[in-house]
Amino acid sequence: MPGMRAKSAKSAFQVAALAARQHGVVDRRQLREAGVSDSGISRRVQSGQLHRVHRRVYAVGHGGLSQEGRWLAAVLACGDRATLSHRSAAALLRLLDNQTGPIDVSVPGITGRKSRAGIRIHRRTSLSSQDVIQRKRIPVTTPARTIADLRRIASPAELRRAIRQTEVLGLRTGLESTSERTRSELEHLFLRLCEKHELPTPEVNVRIGSYVADFLWRRQRVVVETDGYRYHRGSRAFEDDHDRDLELRRLGYDVVHLTYRQVTTAPERAAGAVADALRRS
Repeated sequence: MPGMRAKSAKSAFQVAALAARQHGVVDRRQLREAGVSDSGISRRVQSGQLHRVHRRVYAVGHGGLSQEGRWLAAVLACGDRATLSHRSAAALLRLLDNQTGPIDVSVPGITGRKSRAGIRIHRRTSLSSQDVIQRKRIPVTTPARTIADLRRIASPAELRRAIRQTEVLGLRTGLESTSERTRSELEHLFLRLCEKHELPTPEVNVRIGSYVADFLWRRQRVVVETDGYRYHRGSRAFEDDHDRDLELRRLGYDVVHLTYRQVTTAPERAAGAVADALRRS
């Protein structure tokens, strides 16, 4: 009997230590590894030591979980290699405010359950280990992967807000290496503006002399520079931008500057300015 009590106390200590590291939640596999049998789990549930959050996932001690605890519980409920993603990832990474409703979790594979109570499951085959990081000890998609996922489900305003927040937090989004080869979300939006208003497709991020132009129409010798937050970095950036403009104009290029506000809130005027420059050339 003393040996059993000692074993039980050791298991309780291990479970408590694990829960403290995991925002108050553990899953059945972890309980078994700590020496708690299935019958022991049932007894702890009945006595109020464990509180069922999802199938095979429990809160330890009480059911009042933090938001981080609810996120991790959802990930644990979805099995190995499950990862917080989409809007829930954006909330954890502080790209968007947290919303009520199901928690978004991505899992590998293309078959299986589509949802669980309180969880929205995203099945995918393309999520690699490089797409996953740890934040607050919770597996979550990287900022770059999260932004890519938001493109499919978020409104344009939400997407812009999330991307602006990555800039504020200094997070890498990988926008500079996307298939469009754009260096910022503003440039991505400008390419969409060109397509919508039937402007010729420009070359992107082209070296001209000692400078790199955001967009170039080579035959018409027109350059468009999209000025986002970089335009407000200080006097050195201001001087660099004007030196670039002088050099491009000396080489015979017409330079058009467009701001984030103009591209996003006055796209017709922005497209008209570009069209006028192309006609002049």
